[in-house]
Amino acid sequence: MSEFSVIPVLDLKDGNVVHAVGGKRADYRPIGSPFGSADDPLAIARGLLDTAGARTLYIADLDAIAGTGNNFELCRALADRLHGVTLWIDAGFSDVTDCLFWLPLGATLVIGSESLASLDPWEEIRASFGKSAMLSLDFEGESFRGPAPLFADAERWPEQLIVISLARVGTGTGPDLERLGVVCERAGERSVILGGGIRDAADLAKVAQSGACGALIATALHTGAITQKEIAALA
Repeated sequence: MSEFSVIPVLDLKDGNVVHAVGGKRADYRPIGSPFGSADDPLAIARGLLDTAGARTLYIADLDAIAGTGNNFELCRALADRLHGVTLWIDAGFSDVTDCLFWLPLGATLVIGSESLASLDPWEEIRASFGKSAMLSLDFEGESFRGPAPLFADAERWPEQLIVISLARVGTGTGPDLERLGVVCERAGERSVILGGGIRDAADLAKVAQSGACGALIATALHTGAITQKEIAALA
């Protein structure tokens, strides 16, 4: 991504689209959205993509992340129906075997640092899947969730990188620009995408100015706090 991009996020739980708030996944409830009902992920996905002017959709499978099941068939149906859209899927991947199960979808696999027990699984995933796997650096408050060496050594980071503040997701508390600046400086020529806390177009502009090439957004699209026109003006 050479230009700044808004990547809409679809959070799935028990077959419904839910409202992700503050990283407290057990409390997530079906979302109220102008794009469709919570039990119609396809309609909501299309609404998000149209509003963002995006051809990439980030899907968080919260059941898979929690280890209570998965929404694989739903994600396959979305992949089949959303022609020309690239899916980024976070399904709590912890090793190569997890990734192989999802690989037939042809999606980019987002490896959340919080799901990695040690550094070795990430190195094996990266060696096995290359550009088909991207890394999400996950933070809870000031704490990094994942193997400490993975955050400490930027040489282990892939070409595309997400940095997400889980406690800020869906809260409208604003993005963590300080952490974003640190990651962008260490990332060098890598593409960095920010997730968590973005409230409005002013926040988007600040994220872009901080060196990121994109942002993950859900709540502000559902509420209309960020409009199609404002997103287009950033391109």
